[in-house]
Amino acid sequence: MASRSTPSSRRAPGRPVGSVTRGTTNPNRLRRMDRWIAATHGAALRRAEAPVAVDLGYGAAPWTAVELLARLRDAAPRVRVVGIEIEPARVAGAKPYEREGLSFRHGGFEVPLDGGARPALIRAANVLRQYDEEQVAEVWARLCARLAPDGLLVEGTCDEIGRRHVWVALGPEGARTVTFATRLGSLERPSDLAERLPKALIHRNVPGEPVHAFLRDFDRAWAAAAPYAAYGARQRWIRTARALAGDWPLVDGPRRWRQGELTLPWEALRPVG
Repeated sequence: MASRSTPSSRRAPGRPVGSVTRGTTNPNRLRRMDRWIAATHGAALRRAEAPVAVDLGYGAAPWTAVELLARLRDAAPRVRVVGIEIEPARVAGAKPYEREGLSFRHGGFEVPLDGGARPALIRAANVLRQYDEEQVAEVWARLCARLAPDGLLVEGTCDEIGRRHVWVALGPEGARTVTFATRLGSLERPSDLAERLPKALIHRNVPGEPVHAFLRDFDRAWAAAAPYAAYGARQRWIRTARALAGDWPLVDGPRRWRQGELTLPWEALRPVG
């Protein structure tokens, strides 16, 4: 979609906010994001009295919402998942998969929940790719305003089978971190992740932008760590992360690095201008 109108300006009265996505989905596509959410946000979900997690724009099939419920309940047994889709036919197709703790409804960026409930988590994966970069800030602000006080928005992009993924984590106050995640055995060099940068960053991978400098340094550290490949891709990744930490403010450590992840503050990669 090439329109530069905002999601709000495209909304007819009483209709959901947003546009229909391609709907591409596969089982286990979002497993890396789900594992990270469970590990980093599980405690907040457990503290919540009646935590609701939203799978926003789950696509043509409900697999990602079904899997999100299973993975989050390992960390927070009382969590409920609501899959929200702007395409009514997709909601109808998902209804047979409803069960205790899992429901589906028609909606968009307004995130309609019973009683105006505020979600403890909104996951929006591969949703904003079709939007213009200029629209991202408005969508982020709208979704963050719907969060519970201790809530989290995770917005990002991955490939079709979930080998490579980059996402931004946001709280009610705005963007917090950027995470790069990959199946290490499939990685030739870290800058291969550039094609999965979220919409807020993908057009900023050019000289003079922080994300471009980071991916350049990431590749250099990966190349310097080549001798560690003899011990496996995981050891090479960990060594690469240790080297990067000398110049970039990484916010995670070896426990997450071992999962093929690496996280930085949003401020370190925020676009210039």
